[in-house]
Amino acid sequence: MTDLSTTYLGLNLKNPLVASASPLSKKMDTARKLEDAGVAAIVMYSLFEEQIIHESLELDHFLTRDTDSYAEAMSYLPDGGTYSMGAEKYLTQVTALKKSLSIPVIGSLNGVSKGGWTKYAKQIQDAGADALELNLYFIPTDPDLTAQELENAQVELVAEVKSAITIPLAVKLSPFVTALPNFVRRIVKAGANGLVLFNRFYQPDFDLEELEIVHSLDLSTSADMRLPLRWISILHGNVNADFALTSGVHTSNDVLKAMMAGANVAMMASNLLHNGEGVIPTMLNEIGWWMESHEYESIKQMQGSMSQKSVKEPAAFERANYMKVLNSFRSNF
Repeated sequence: MTDLSTTYLGLNLKNPLVASASPLSKKMDTARKLEDAGVAAIVMYSLFEEQIIHESLELDHFLTRDTDSYAEAMSYLPDGGTYSMGAEKYLTQVTALKKSLSIPVIGSLNGVSKGGWTKYAKQIQDAGADALELNLYFIPTDPDLTAQELENAQVELVAEVKSAITIPLAVKLSPFVTALPNFVRRIVKAGANGLVLFNRFYQPDFDLEELEIVHSLDLSTSADMRLPLRWISILHGNVNADFALTSGVHTSNDVLKAMMAGANVAMMASNLLHNGEGVIPTMLNEIGWWMESHEYESIKQMQGSMSQKSVKEPAAFERANYMKVLNSFRSNF
């Protein structure tokens, strides 16, 4: 029988399908349906650094407004002990999911700076999370901030979070890094057990009539997975860490491609948000059927089989690929 099991962050999973960080984890009923449908693990929606700081400051100001607290002075995070309503709700949800589900539950923190908020990494662990995903989501807008300074700060943040917990740590990265392999190596050296590639930056649009900035959520397509597919293929075997491919996982073929690139798991949200958990059994059946018809006995057997180190033409992942694509277009034209 075909073995769909895999390991990720030291967790033994029944298959490589993981529900990625999204609103899917906010409702207990939805999480149970995902587990029943066959998802092997679920990543919690993110708890944001800004959310923790904002809510902590609000309550701190309320409790101390009759003493010597002034709005103008509230640009710092108060010392430990300040209550955060959003964080409390998040931690309660982690505990509830762990009690209700038998699959692993992975917490998610979204932040970019060191500080008091990182204590919530340990609180998420204490709430019962099996692992933690640290989402490094940051848009650099300061022209005086150098790439080296930003990377150093993010590496230090990973080290600080890792020092606070004993559960495995995965780091979700942006693709917009000048020398990604070097940065990834530094992230792993700082303590990351796994890498999640990549973060999707939701881009703002303009409303030409109201002259306002419009924020909209555009779900991914399978074409979006080509970027993480390429980089996992390049990094597999060169970095001692597990890989999760996220962005663009919609079909059984997408999952198979992720495994062949070298990923341990394929994370999915858009397809589940759009079509519901009913797509999962079909995808798992199709994965098993394809593997059996192509004589693969296990997921582990195919992992990394199409990585840069394994294919006959390693340059296909590099500059030569760009030239070939252009030449094929010209010939077709």
